[in-house]
Amino acid sequence: MQDTLLLVDGNKDKLQVLSENLREDYLIFTAENGQQALDMIERHSVRMIISDSHTPLVNGFDLCTRLKTSLNYSHIPFILLTAPMQSRLDGLKAGADACIETPFSPEHLKAQVSNLLNNRKKIRAYYTSYPLAHISTMAYSRADEDFLITLNKLIMDNIENPELDVELLAKLMNISVPTLYRKIKTLSDLTPNELLTVTRMKKAAELLAGTGYKIFEVAIMVGFNSQSSFGKAFLKQFNMTPTAFQHIKKEEQFSAGKFTL
Repeated sequence: MQDTLLLVDGNKDKLQVLSENLREDYLIFTAENGQQALDMIERHSVRMIISDSHTPLVNGFDLCTRLKTSLNYSHIPFILLTAPMQSRLDGLKAGADACIETPFSPEHLKAQVSNLLNNRKKIRAYYTSYPLAHISTMAYSRADEDFLITLNKLIMDNIENPELDVELLAKLMNISVPTLYRKIKTLSDLTPNELLTVTRMKKAAELLAGTGYKIFEVAIMVGFNSQSSFGKAFLKQFNMTPTAFQHIKKEEQFSAGKFTL
């Protein structure tokens, strides 16, 4: 499935050129001013925004600032197309993930877009595959970090509850289910329920590695009603059974001289 980009520029000819350069690899939406861009973001899920700095109604700097300080949209990568060096500095101050000075080559823009999206995918993969990686590693802004830390605390506070789901999480976060879904999906590439399962598994790995709890006890502690379903979820997440994981960790502790009977 193609990533969706929103291109914002008051010049229709420039929009057309940008669209033609990127359309082969991405699904493209366009807006001719900053206000139209804000309206479109509310209706469509976009992976990245590329905006000229001097757009009508709401300029690119203000558009970037609004989005990067918004809980709903701070996670969206933002590339600002600027003119002189001072504009580039202003763009970085506004929170842009990257600033590209005009004129620029299509290859430069394509490389910047690809690098930003791929780096985020690598960070998401690192979080989901590495048991001890903290959820805040997926944050790209202070607003995102605050959101993820709050989300993680609420999950941990309720992790023993098998009924914890996206509806309950949204209620605890005091935001709508669609907003929570969109935010989590964009940050982690997971649905809220998938993120819940990953978080449960990572907590289980922590308990199995550093405590004397038995596997069935850990299963209950992370919200599973049966050891069998817990074992299947753990195997899917880490490509090994809880028993094998616990054995590896005990061997590591023994090798480090920390193992005690």
